[in-house]
Amino acid sequence: MTTLTLITGANRGIGLEFCRQSLAHGDTVIACCRQPEQAEALQQLALAHPNQLELVALELGEPAQFESLCAYLGERKLDRLICNAGVYGPKGLPLGEYQADHFDQVMKINVTAPMLLVQALRPHLGADAKVALLSSKMGSITDNGSGGSYVYRASKAALNAVGKSLAIDLQPQGTSVVLFHPGWVQTAMGGSNALITPEVSVRGMRHVLEQLTLIDSGKFINYDGVELPW
Repeated sequence: MTTLTLITGANRGIGLEFCRQSLAHGDTVIACCRQPEQAEALQQLALAHPNQLELVALELGEPAQFESLCAYLGERKLDRLICNAGVYGPKGLPLGEYQADHFDQVMKINVTAPMLLVQALRPHLGADAKVALLSSKMGSITDNGSGGSYVYRASKAALNAVGKSLAIDLQPQGTSVVLFHPGWVQTAMGGSNALITPEVSVRGMRHVLEQLTLIDSGKFINYDGVELPW
C-alpha cells in the first residue's frame, strides 16, 4: 500500500526536501504551508507528480484550521506526520533586551501548533503511524554551553517535553514519535555556512524514521541516528 505522508512547512528548506524524497520513495504527500499558490518549488513538484502530491493551505498559528485539515483528510489515515514548520525569533539579542512578546509567536508556532496539530490528527493516524517533530540540539539543556538564544532554546526544550508526552499517550494506539535534531542545515534559517545540505539531513531522518519502533518512541535523535541528551 502507498504511504500517506503529511508535511508542514513544506514550501522550502527541510520541509520541501522531505516532500522531494517522500515523493521519490512513492509516498502520497500532503504538503502544507501558508500560501501554496505562491510556493513555486511546490507547484513545480505538483506538476511533476499530479496524482501524488496534494497542496493544502495551513496556517499553524490558527489552530481552528486544523479542523478543516481533518475534514480534508476524510476517512484517510496518515502513515507519516512530519511536523517541520518552525521559526527562530529574535537573533543576537543580549540579556537585558528581551521582551515578553519576543516569546509569543515562537512558542505559538514551535510548541503550541505541533502539539495541537498532533492532537487534532490523532484519529487520522493509521496503524503503526510515525510522527516526527523537528526539534533542535539547541533545545538540549545538557548541551547548552554557550547561553543566549533564549527564545529558540526555550521553544525547542518545550517541544521536546511535548514530544515525550505524546510518545507515551500515543503508544496504546501504536503510534511512534521521534524528536529530531536535523543538524546544522543550509536553509534560510541555518544559513549558507551550515555544515550539511537539506538532502543529507532529510535522507538521514527518513532512515531513522523508517527504522523507528515503539521501543524507541519518545527519543531525541540526531539526523544520523545518534541519540541526544535532554
